[in-house]
Amino acid sequence: MISPPFRIVVVGLASLALAMGIGRFAFTPLLPLMQRDGLASVSEGGLLASVHFLGYLLGALFAARLPGSPRLALRLSLIAIGGGTLGMGLTENFAVWLFLRWLCGVCSAFTLVLVSNYLVRALAETGAVARQGLVFAGVGAGIAAAGLGALAIMVGQFGSTLAWQAFGIVALSFAIGICLLAGPEFPTRPLEKRRQAASKTPLPWLAVIAYGAAGLGYIIPATYLPLMARDFVASPLVFGWSWPVFGLAAFISTILASALERRFSTRRIWIVSQLIMAAGLLLPIAFPNIIAVNLAGVCVGGTFMIVTMAGMKEAHRIAPVHDVMRHIAAMTAAFAAGQMVGPLFGSIVYDLSQSFAPALIGTSFLLALTAVAMTIRTAKPQTAVP
Repeated sequence: MISPPFRIVVVGLASLALAMGIGRFAFTPLLPLMQRDGLASVSEGGLLASVHFLGYLLGALFAARLPGSPRLALRLSLIAIGGGTLGMGLTENFAVWLFLRWLCGVCSAFTLVLVSNYLVRALAETGAVARQGLVFAGVGAGIAAAGLGALAIMVGQFGSTLAWQAFGIVALSFAIGICLLAGPEFPTRPLEKRRQAASKTPLPWLAVIAYGAAGLGYIIPATYLPLMARDFVASPLVFGWSWPVFGLAAFISTILASALERRFSTRRIWIVSQLIMAAGLLLPIAFPNIIAVNLAGVCVGGTFMIVTMAGMKEAHRIAPVHDVMRHIAAMTAAFAAGQMVGPLFGSIVYDLSQSFAPALIGTSFLLALTAVAMTIRTAKPQTAVP
């Protein structure tokens, strides 16, 4: 019989692999294919990405106030992500694409908030805190798998339409499996309304702002990394590896972070990770070659999920149990706002200068500034789930 912690990890890892690796980030390695097929320019790709993150922002804002049962919300979100991904390969209508990317954004945020709240808490309650990193490793696993799938499609010289269809079928299959496996850690009834107006705890605004900066800082390479790599080497056998490497770094980093937490605080790991991310953004500028682009992918891919995981754990550390969802939603909304601005900012800068360098320099500075600001002491945390 499957032990509860193992099943919880499987549900969480698979949910985030689907919601983030495919629903959110399959678009990144497929954008060069869509360009090659004449279906989307850099600016149109930036618009599609930003609309997706607008949906992610709205999903984060409303996730803490979902009226239905959390388990039903998770199931519907995962199925909607699979359907939205498949739909990208069933039409070439740009307006429909905008809606589908928006829908996937909303449901990706719902999935992240639900998993971060209920599964992180469930693992803590079963004494399996060390396995929390495996749940968040699902994002990197999904990115790496999507990147390898896109690489195979590029090498096989298939079109972006077929690629979206393939990813959609895989996503729907995984969604059905997760729906069957999700257990009692997700309540089946709507949460009882609490009189929370008087019991809301102060939000950690330095952390919220830094979290938003991380969303902005990582999303430019996370949207355009394959395009940056292709500028140096045209062969998909070379530039196509930039995204799987990004995902593999994200996968490994969350596991390493769990080990580092035995020696360092979550906040210190977050700060150092954000500084590494800031340095990584500057590598392709200082050393304009394919190796530097891939190293940048390792620096950003290897830190953005650590920051994501750290933000969710900080919410659990700081907020009392009844207010954790509001803190998670605030952090996720800030991250989403940064993500929404990033692709448009990057595409505008690229259109004006034919280079991503000014955008990378600006976001690197912002990352470093907010990371340093995070060293300021904040109020003692409230009692919360460990």
